[in-house]
Amino acid sequence: IPANSVTAASGNQEGIFGFGYISGPADETNLVSNTGVVASDVTGVGTARYYIAACEYGGDKGIFGFGDGPNNETNLVSNTGVVASDVAGVGTARWGVGACSFGGDKGIFAYGHAAGGVVSMSNLVSNAGVVASDVTGVGTARHQLAACSYGEDKGIFGFGTTGSYTAVTNLVSNSGVVASDVTGVGTARTVAACRYGGDKGIFGFGYGNSNVSLTNLVSNAGVVATDTTGVGTARRYAAACEYGSDKGIFGFGYSNSNVSMTNLVSNAGVVASDQAATTGTARKGLGACSFN
Repeated sequence: IPANSVTAASGNQEGIFGFGYISGPADETNLVSNTGVVASDVTGVGTARYYIAACEYGGDKGIFGFGDGPNNETNLVSNTGVVASDVAGVGTARWGVGACSFGGDKGIFAYGHAAGGVVSMSNLVSNAGVVASDVTGVGTARHQLAACSYGEDKGIFGFGTTGSYTAVTNLVSNSGVVASDVTGVGTARTVAACRYGGDKGIFGFGYGNSNVSLTNLVSNAGVVATDTTGVGTARRYAAACEYGSDKGIFGFGYSNSNVSMTNLVSNAGVVASDQAATTGTARKGLGACSFN
């Protein structure tokens, strides 16, 4: 079995939450252990920013990219969770971007809000963490969406806002090609998303005229299920990533104020109740990805 297939099927052991907005743009990070425990703040590296995205690449590493400003800088994450300094941006600067892995060892950033409005362009990330120039977009231009991988080597972008909330989704092939819109299932809103169970995904929480804690499971064929009644504090601008090889975690966000609680996702896609506030600084608009 090719090495990248093993990585895709088994998933990464640890995760990282990073950047966001506290009382201003932040660059702190918080590691997630292989049991879903969130560690205290690590002093930030790179340009402080929020409404950022992150995904995996190289099988065991991650990358944070784009963000409010708008920005297009990226920061690589090693397979031990160390965040590197800024890499000069490639592609259109924008915020509210989604990102996920595909092909077992590559990544993709797509959509977002540029200086002139919402866009549908994408930028591929090689298995060495190199971000490519813009690819003309497919699908509805929007921002504040989310993305996750599914089926071991494919991805899906979903939900977000065009100015009006939407639940539309767009599948990503194992070669990084974004497909046209699939009619949305579930409550139209902004969301966070991550992989779980090795080959499935979950969209969760968000805002669609009010904060919600709803979730929508994604099958290993990329089919999005109807709403599952939410567990945990309704909030928006949270982030999510995989941990423990086959589980997920939603964390941080904004309820009536910034929060730092988390909600674990089992390898069957069941979301647990709130964990007590983490040791990390409460914030919103951050990104998350897995590594190791």
